[in-house]
Amino acid sequence: MTVPARRLSRWELKPLVMACCGNMRSMSTEGVLEPDRGGGVGISPRLAAGVVDVFVYVVVLNLFAEYFPKVISETFTLSLLAALLLKVVLEVVLLVKDRVKQRFRRATTPLGKVAAAIMLWLVLVGSKFAVLEAVNAVFGSRVSLGGFFQVTLLILVLLVSRLAVRRLLRGWSPPT
Repeated sequence: MTVPARRLSRWELKPLVMACCGNMRSMSTEGVLEPDRGGGVGISPRLAAGVVDVFVYVVVLNLFAEYFPKVISETFTLSLLAALLLKVVLEVVLLVKDRVKQRFRRATTPLGKVAAAIMLWLVLVGSKFAVLEAVNAVFGSRVSLGGFFQVTLLILVLLVSRLAVRRLLRGWSPPT
């Protein structure tokens, strides 16, 4: 069953942007702009990393749409919004996964280790379904990420691409 597609209002997009770009109290520049070494104002590293992640996700998502027939995005705008949604969902999944990994490390009994391992497996498998359902709920049939295996591959490529771009940019500094 698919949900009919509809436009998102500004108020529906605000939580997505806030989750992607950090914990901002308002839509002001607080926490977004920071003083740089030259006395000017620069963008916070967290916001810059979030924006770069979304751009990487757009490229990867559009490559998947081009080469996998089951991956569909009707317009570039929908690809951009889907990339933003993927950023939010994957950040939540990574946060949950890290907490479960901490629980696994703190477990002292074999039963505790097994329970934490099962929870980790459930998070890793369940996250694919969470991504599929979130995209379906927000975009309906206008954006489709295929099935479980396409989403699994997509998420792996997204995370590896994000890591590669972050490592590439880590040593880069803007020309002066």
